[in-house]
Amino acid sequence: METRKNNSFHNTAAKYRYLLLFTLPALLFYVVFAVYPLFATFFISVFQTEGGERSFIGLDNYVYLFTDPTQSGQFWHALLNNLEFFAIHLIVQIPVALLMAALITSDAVRRLTGFYRTILFIPATLSVVIVGFIWRMIISPLWGIVGFPLLGTEATALPTLSFMSIWEWIGIPMIFLYTALIAIPKDILEAARVDGASGMRTFWGIKFPLITPQFGLITILTFIWTMNGFDIIYSLMGGAPGPNYSTDILGTFFFRSFFGYNNIIGDADFGAAVATVIFLFILICTAGYFVVLQRRLRPHEL
Repeated sequence: METRKNNSFHNTAAKYRYLLLFTLPALLFYVVFAVYPLFATFFISVFQTEGGERSFIGLDNYVYLFTDPTQSGQFWHALLNNLEFFAIHLIVQIPVALLMAALITSDAVRRLTGFYRTILFIPATLSVVIVGFIWRMIISPLWGIVGFPLLGTEATALPTLSFMSIWEWIGIPMIFLYTALIAIPKDILEAARVDGASGMRTFWGIKFPLITPQFGLITILTFIWTMNGFDIIYSLMGGAPGPNYSTDILGTFFFRSFFGYNNIIGDADFGAAVATVIFLFILICTAGYFVVLQRRLRPHEL
């Protein structure tokens, strides 16, 4: 009996050793490149550097961010622009991605599914600089197909950049919905056909309810990505995106705060405080979403 207990203990210990052996590299990578930078950023944000000397100032950088009229005004303006950037992505991206996924899983293009899937996903593989250059040429009032300065007008600049971004990344939500659609058991769809259900009725009555949780995942991923957005706006509009900061978002505001831009002097300590506030905002919104909404999204049982 004692020997059997010892063998069981050694087997369990061996399993945990192997588990630790295989997970340790990934855990170390995560700690070094994800956890440590977060704590280091907060650590930097509670100091102030002057003349090469650092002094502890507590939460003064955070107080300055929310009380200084200039910095506070730019922060809230960038946040509102970022929320608009996210809303445009959400409103346009999900319906278009759903339409694309439905089309490439339909019987009409069954033989060319791989071709269409590849073509629609290609923009997501392109460099942001290339995407920005292509679209700048297309919408240029001088040699493009649009005679109106879309990027030079406050009312149209941010929506235009949003549609450029949607065009580039629409393949990501399309793949999520495509994989959800092809995972639906074929016997369920065949039973619907036998019962005389049309393609449209089968989609909205069977397929759509079964892929509902994917919309929650796409929503939160889109929120996280757009709140961390920076590349396409910076590549087209610079670090002080105009006109009149109408395309300024949290990413570009952080860039100016940390690195500076043109005649704007950067402050690494204050920039770290801005980065921490952005991270906490995304974290709180994401956690709230999962607690309040995501757990309610369940596929319908047939």
